[in-house]
Amino acid sequence: MARIDDIPQPTREHIIALEIPSPGERPFVSGPALRQRRVAMVSSAALHDRRELPFLPGSAEYRALPSSLNPADIRMSHVSINYDRSGFQRDINIAYPIDRLNELAAEGVIGSVAATHYSVMGSTDPRTMGETVEALSGRLAADNVDAVLFLPV
Repeated sequence: MARIDDIPQPTREHIIALEIPSPGERPFVSGPALRQRRVAMVSSAALHDRRELPFLPGSAEYRALPSSLNPADIRMSHVSINYDRSGFQRDINIAYPIDRLNELAAEGVIGSVAATHYSVMGSTDPRTMGETVEALSGRLAADNVDAVLFLPV
């Protein structure tokens, strides 16, 4: 992670000026044990199928990543001077741990792996993400997902 002093202007001023939304009160969440939960991943690495166009900077869109998608067909379009992509290029599980999630399901640690995972563009103003969050929550609910692994980049 970059130190704020290492980030060049005007990016540094933009980051410092961003309002941090308050999540309000955190509800108590109950539910089944992890070994009974269906788990999905949501990444901010701007991951997408190689046949799709890359994310645009600041985009509030999301992309669906079917669990059946070959990891060799996943590309990362998140670009930042503060992010080293070489680990992802060597092992997709660094930013999108699909193999580890499948292993956990096979071992019975989690109940199952969701049919679809999702990615958004990191460094997007959270105030523009309302519709995206609503759409993702609906899609996750339709897939009976009851646990989400958030993968910030």
